[in-house]
Order: sequence, then structure tokens, then C-alpha cells
Amino acid sequence: MARRPTPPPFPGIVVHQPLRERHCADCRRGPLPLLVMENGAPRCLDCADLGHLVLLPRGDTALTRRSREESALSAVVVRFNRRKGRYERQGVLVEEEALARAERRCLADAEARRRRRARDARRRAAEDERFAEAFAAEIRRLFPGCPEERARAVAAHASVRGSGRVGRSAAGRALSERAVTSAVVASVRHLDTPYDRLLMSGVPRHEARRRIAAAVQTVLSSWSEGGLGSTG
Repeated sequence: MARRPTPPPFPGIVVHQPLRERHCADCRRGPLPLLVMENGAPRCLDCADLGHLVLLPRGDTALTRRSREESALSAVVVRFNRRKGRYERQGVLVEEEALARAERRCLADAEARRRRRARDARRRAAEDERFAEAFAAEIRRLFPGCPEERARAVAAHASVRGSGRVGRSAAGRALSERAVTSAVVASVRHLDTPYDRLLMSGVPRHEARRRIAAAVQTVLSSWSEGGLGSTG
């Protein structure tokens, strides 16, 4: 004889989704999609005075919590999982108007979050723009011969948020001379020398850098006043 499952460990009123056809012990209606066990006998929701409630399926934790807060009467809906040998929550029954109020609260929160995300995005964009401008200005200070558009392009590339590039490092955010120079060197290496072609032809990175070091130095010297040390 199969062992009867233990009662579901859920507080409050519990409503079952039956695994087999069941009929109400009072009104004989059935088969019942949902039922309440009273004194070992199944009752339909109407006979159990729960017929005015509506089902909110599981899945939205915030909506479920708020629906139960808003509802004077509620019940947990469960179904027995034979494979796992336990009852599992399927949703809740709540008053229809309570569900509507909870949905309005969640929508208001969602709209508030949307507005906050939009404000944060605008703030970050403004911060990024100011930082890129400061980075470009520092490039122009260190390399006064660097074309203004090139300085802006280098700064924009190096300072992309979340990119992991030198402009987003601690030194880059502090506009250290080493970090700014590294960003300029990287730009020159890729745009003003055959470095990328060397890499694509199979030349090891360190060897490719050695080969184009003089070309990098030539560009940097033309942009600076007095030149820099080896940077390839």
C-alpha cells in the first residue's frame, strides 16, 4: 500500500492541485482543478468559501508578496511531486482587487526603476564625456603636436567604460602621464605603423613591437617638444 504523503509544510490556507480526478464532498462537483482538504475530504473552492479568489501563478516574487499583503484572504496553491516526494508551491489565490492593486504597485516601482536607470545613464554619460575631454586635454598637453581630432579619438577609445583599457585603469582615471602616454603609443602603434600587418603575418608580438619602435618614436617626437625615450 502506497504511503500517503505528509501534509504540505506551508503556513495558512493550503489549496491543492490534485493529481487524479476528485469531486467535492459537499456539492459533488468535479473533477476539481483545485480543492481544499477538510477533515480528510475534498471541497471545491466555492464550498470552502474561496471561490472569489483568483490564481496568481508562481514566478513573480514581488507581485506575489504584494498581492498577499493587499489581500484580506489568501491561500497557497500546491501540487505533490511524486518523483521528488514533496509538495511544491504553484502559486497563490488572492482577491482580484488585491491583485490589481499589487500590479499597480509593481508597475509604479518598475517605472521608478526605469526613470532611475535613465538618470544614472545620463549621469554616467556626462561623467564619461567630461573624463574623455580631460583625457584629450592631457594628451594635447603632453603632445602639443598631436592633432586635436586624433587626441579626442585616442581619449574616446581609451576611456570607454567597462573596456578594461588604460583610460579606465586607476592610473588612467588619475590622468597619470604614464597612462596617457601608453594610450597615445597604442594608437600610434596600430594606426601609424605596420604593426597589425606584422601580427597578422605571424610575427610574434614582442618582435613586432621591436620592429616598429623607431616608427612609433618618430611620430611621438613629431608631436612632442624634444621627444621621448623608446616606446615601441
